[in-house]
Amino acid sequence: MSEQTTVRPGPDDAWLDGECRRLLGFGLRVGHPAGGAAWLDEDGNPDLDRPVHTWITSRTVHVFGLGALLGVEGCATIAAAAIAGLRTRLRDEAHGGWFGAVDAGGAPVGGTGKSCYDHAFVMLAGSTAVVAGLPGGDELLADATAVFEEHFWDEAAGRVVDEWDGAWTAPVPYRGLNAAMHSVEAMLAVGDVTGVPAWHQRAARLAELAVELAAAYDGRLPEHFGPDWSVDLELNRDRPDDPFKPFGATVGHALEWARLLLHVEATLGDEAPAGLLDTSRRLFDRAVADGWHVDGAPGFVYTTDWSGTPVVRDRMHWVVAEAIAAAAALHRRTGEPAYAQRYAEWWDYVVAHVRDVERGSWHHELDPANRPQASVWSGKPDLYHSVQATLLPRLPLAPSLAAGLVRAVASYEWR
Repeated sequence: MSEQTTVRPGPDDAWLDGECRRLLGFGLRVGHPAGGAAWLDEDGNPDLDRPVHTWITSRTVHVFGLGALLGVEGCATIAAAAIAGLRTRLRDEAHGGWFGAVDAGGAPVGGTGKSCYDHAFVMLAGSTAVVAGLPGGDELLADATAVFEEHFWDEAAGRVVDEWDGAWTAPVPYRGLNAAMHSVEAMLAVGDVTGVPAWHQRAARLAELAVELAAAYDGRLPEHFGPDWSVDLELNRDRPDDPFKPFGATVGHALEWARLLLHVEATLGDEAPAGLLDTSRRLFDRAVADGWHVDGAPGFVYTTDWSGTPVVRDRMHWVVAEAIAAAAALHRRTGEPAYAQRYAEWWDYVVAHVRDVERGSWHHELDPANRPQASVWSGKPDLYHSVQATLLPRLPLAPSLAAGLVRAVASYEWR
């Protein structure tokens, strides 16, 4: 197994670097005055009427930690402030772990339950903070990994528990593939930072779940499960545009899994599970066939039903960002020009429709005619997907993003 050349055609490295820095510049006001990271509006201003979310604060640590590694002025300060928010007001001092969100006074919003999705991002934040040498990073990572191992990793099943009540007395029956996916990303990063092989091995076991599901459902990944991991194909049929648990197959998640499987393969080498590359191809091909330019206009639809018919046709910015990263990863892994062509095509789409040159960042949501709207997301709360789309195509498939970036920045080639 060997990696191939970097992605060509498409934007050159100088353009990608400039776009990365432009995106980071949009988010420089992300700090919330009470601690943690704010939800940003269309102009990059903090929306202080919204709660402070653990997932946004964690992604802020990650993204601006990457910016600090790039030497972008102000990024280290932003990331450090977000770490402080995770270690104080967002943390449950009574029971451990992190609330999903808190209000201006520090009270939990939406209950005190603890989600694997949030905690996976806290682990990712901690791993990036350690690589970037940010204050509090070591303590954050140690805390996050301890909580995750105790409550969210199910060693017997080789899978993750999705959610607990606030006092960790009982898990919620629901199991979800979204939390499993982001756990793979976080565990690869934690393994790279800590050198503990168990984290990479756990990521591989979750990757095997995606391989099984892709084979059983023709490349359309079920997202929702019961407590025994029995598939629920009908969940939220009446709320198909749910931002975290939509009905049907989520096109962007198939693309994200397609990339993550290649990271697992590159990380574990000969010890990687079988079928990762083949499954990556299957997921990519199905997502493109079902989702890209299928309704008369360019762009990826958000979700489809189990026959591939679009359900929610709105275009989310994160989906095309993940498509770009998946195409880059598959081209790097295989050298096949078709992936490079898709990569270039989707960057052209971002420039034409998604990139907001007037107000900054990327439009987070477009309607089926590629006009900005806000039916699922309002504002521009997050830079995680877009910034990663500018960095991942320039890096090897392993190690994970922060660890790979710190090596690349030190090399002549990155400059």
